[in-house]
Amino acid sequence: MFGHLVEILRNSPEIALFLVLCIGHAVGQIRFGPIQLGGICGTLIAALVVGQLGIRLDDSVKNVFFMLFIFALGYAGGPQFFANLDAKGLRLGLLCLVEVVVLALVLGATVLLSLDRGTAAGLMAGAATESAVVGTATDAISKLSLPAAEIAQLQANVVTAYSITYVFGLIAIVVVTSQVFPLLLRVNLRAEADKLWKTMGGGADDPEAASATPEMVGRVFRVTVGRGRSVGELTSILGRQASIERVVRDGQSLAVEPDLHLRVGDQVLAIGRRSALVNVGELLGREFADTTAFDTVVETTEVVANRREWFGRGLRMLENELPSAVQVIGVARDGHAMPLVNDLTLQRGDVLQLYGPAPEVANAIAQVGDRVIASTRSNISFAAAGILLGVFIGSFSAKLGGIPFSLGTGGGALLTGLAFGWYQSKHPHRLSVPADALALMKDLGLATFIACVGLASGPQALALVQKFGVALPLVGIAVAVVPASISLFVGHRLLKLEAPVLLGAIAGQQCSTPALSAVQNAAGNATPLLGYTITYAISNVVLPLMGPLIVALAGLVQHAK
Repeated sequence: MFGHLVEILRNSPEIALFLVLCIGHAVGQIRFGPIQLGGICGTLIAALVVGQLGIRLDDSVKNVFFMLFIFALGYAGGPQFFANLDAKGLRLGLLCLVEVVVLALVLGATVLLSLDRGTAAGLMAGAATESAVVGTATDAISKLSLPAAEIAQLQANVVTAYSITYVFGLIAIVVVTSQVFPLLLRVNLRAEADKLWKTMGGGADDPEAASATPEMVGRVFRVTVGRGRSVGELTSILGRQASIERVVRDGQSLAVEPDLHLRVGDQVLAIGRRSALVNVGELLGREFADTTAFDTVVETTEVVANRREWFGRGLRMLENELPSAVQVIGVARDGHAMPLVNDLTLQRGDVLQLYGPAPEVANAIAQVGDRVIASTRSNISFAAAGILLGVFIGSFSAKLGGIPFSLGTGGGALLTGLAFGWYQSKHPHRLSVPADALALMKDLGLATFIACVGLASGPQALALVQKFGVALPLVGIAVAVVPASISLFVGHRLLKLEAPVLLGAIAGQQCSTPALSAVQNAAGNATPLLGYTITYAISNVVLPLMGPLIVALAGLVQHAK
């Protein structure tokens, strides 16, 4: 029975591919406390196991899916990458320069342990918990002037070293950022996060509740106790939390102006946050359900911020300039829901969720940027042109300090993805590649690439494990923790960053979403995201480009020995 199954998998390797994807993502969803391997690492483990059966897919499958992944990675991160190339972004981006220490540590391990180029690249990818480095490094190795068998062995070593060091690097960075570093800083992380939240204008006692999208409602009241009150007086009481949208008197809609005084029997439509409208009945009168006199259309709309005058300014400043009936009920940055605090600094490409009457929302959109087009259609021509241009750019090579260096297919597609994504953020009204399609390209592209490489590397994996034993896991922990510790010192002593922002920035520097989740859980609110999004956007570009560089440098070290 087993032999028959193996024969089927060997004759139809595409079945083995989907088997690996299925098992790998199921394994990756298993959670061990704050640790979760994720679908990519789970897929790699499954591929290495199934790969022991001698199953291999054609290299063209691997290359196509890798190009889809790396282009989508750049495309999704382009807007935030370029948005962070300002004074504040570059200030936090200094932490990403610490990743140069990773190169030094990996090269030191290469000398001490006599690592080959493939193992060195896999060590860096795993310890830095950046799967994209596997792709750019294996792509660079494929361009080396070496026999095919040696290239296959080096590529297998990339994957095996990555699989070994990733688990230990992931656990190490989660533990140190959420547990060890707060102790070293001698701070109560939850108290510091709460203090920062209030300092930045977080308006709720419960930061976690405030970080969620507020519930918006519209209510109609019949004026009794509120007779004689003016609309201006009510607006002052409600602040930016709610607004008087319509007033109907004797069946006629009145112009809502600050000096309009209410009379007994007036019907008043108030729109805003539920918490702000709870006690409005005490100001006006009884709430009633008959809304036939009101034909106001209220909508929730997403708009991308691309008006230069708002970049670097606080959310409160923007809200004060918007029509009073329009509420900002959410801000997303690089796919992450940002904390709704008054001092949240806006960046190009931020997606704001606006709520209010349709005419006022339309005016607000014109002030902020462009309406986000909700479409499921993808411009395949646009994406294909970007990948084609990236492959062309990656075909060029140059010598840096005597070291042959080439971006390769992966580096070229990453750069064109950044450029095309940035262009799309400036022209969101033009149909391009929707976020859901990008997510599928990234997830399926990387998972399939990892599965193909893992299947091909299965037979050689055990040999590498036997050769180095516990040395690789220990070095992987060092490569993960040492740069993070340096960043802790730089961020605390030199940049004077608040503890929640600093720890979030370190998690982003490591491109570690599990570390961010652990830090947020320890902090009790979303303030670590303020540091995470900047360093994550920069490291997501810098680390993949290190793949070809570590291959070149490790080769130079080997030849020098």
